[in-house]
Amino acid sequence: MANPLLAFWHRLFVVRPAVEPVSRRRVDLTGDTQASSTIFLILRRMRTPLVALIVVFAVSVLGLTLIPGQDANGQPWRMTFFDALYFMSYTATTIGFGEIPYTFSVAQRMWVTASIYLAVVGWAYAVGYLLALLQDRGFRQALATQRFGRQVGHLREPFLLMAGYGRTGSLVGRSLDATGQRFTVIDLLPDRIDALDLESYRADVPGLAADAGMPTHLALGGLNSPRCRGVLALTNDDEANLAVVMSTAMLRPDLPVIARALSPGVARRMRAFGSPLVVNPYDDFGDQLRVALRAPATYQLTQWLTSPPGTDLPERREPPPRGRWVVAADTRFGREVMADLRADNLPVSVVEVGPPSDDDDLDALIGPEVAGAAGFVAGADDDLVNLATIGAARRTAPG
Repeated sequence: MANPLLAFWHRLFVVRPAVEPVSRRRVDLTGDTQASSTIFLILRRMRTPLVALIVVFAVSVLGLTLIPGQDANGQPWRMTFFDALYFMSYTATTIGFGEIPYTFSVAQRMWVTASIYLAVVGWAYAVGYLLALLQDRGFRQALATQRFGRQVGHLREPFLLMAGYGRTGSLVGRSLDATGQRFTVIDLLPDRIDALDLESYRADVPGLAADAGMPTHLALGGLNSPRCRGVLALTNDDEANLAVVMSTAMLRPDLPVIARALSPGVARRMRAFGSPLVVNPYDDFGDQLRVALRAPATYQLTQWLTSPPGTDLPERREPPPRGRWVVAADTRFGREVMADLRADNLPVSVVEVGPPSDDDDLDALIGPEVAGAAGFVAGADDDLVNLATIGAARRTAPG
């Protein structure tokens, strides 16, 4: 049985000949572009309060230049635009250096009083808009995107681009970190990206909450970087993984790609774009089960070779006696396992189980089926249902 993970590592770390790289199409999404877009968003959202502040300052400064005052000799005197702007700047910002360069007249003080209240209203309006902007989802996403692009651009060692950080992605991420391999993450759910900061990785992992199927997001994640060594499409959506494979084939056809696909049709469409390594976890589980039943030593060696560095050789288990197997749940996973077991000429019984309820009696449902069976597979989509069916099966047949 060829292991796709071993083949992927071989393609990833094999010494490549010094030839001209394959021409690639670039999607430019640099940090400067992101910075300019963020600044444009700030200016667009803050346009009204900024205009209000400018109008308040302009009217206040203009009034101070038009209202006459008196100099030290009692002669009429008018402030220049620079003096008026200087005075309004430190007055409206509550610094307060006093009346300059001469004591103000009554008319000037009345105008300054009105200007102070107008400035306070203007600043309150602008600060309120600014606080609302900081809570705006689009603005926070723009800042996160700019930060992500900057982090990816600062990577100075080879890295992998991972699309999807669910259960599979987190397991792969820990294995990569254990080998000292850097990687970047793009996932649609913000909670998964936030979880990156809670992981005890050796180095910071850049993460972005975005659609990995968008080529611009992949480019932002380092797809165009010469330090990118490969792409992992590990989302739980086959169509999203297909989009990642297609984008990589068009933008970086020289990069190795490993993709997850539960649908055989999607897997065939993936293989039409370059030569990605497509992994069907359900089918692979069935293949490994058949190997464990036929050749326990081969299965033991395979598990050891695909384990993280430093893992001890796992214990070799004796295969169960050949006989009838029971598969609980008629799901895609269950159908894959049934097909593999039947291909090995093993009889299979199917038990359909649903969400637990007060009326369910799993012992009565599963007990007669597992009696005398050689093996049992809990293949429901719900972990709690699987645990319940396993408990019922072991109560009837502890062996």
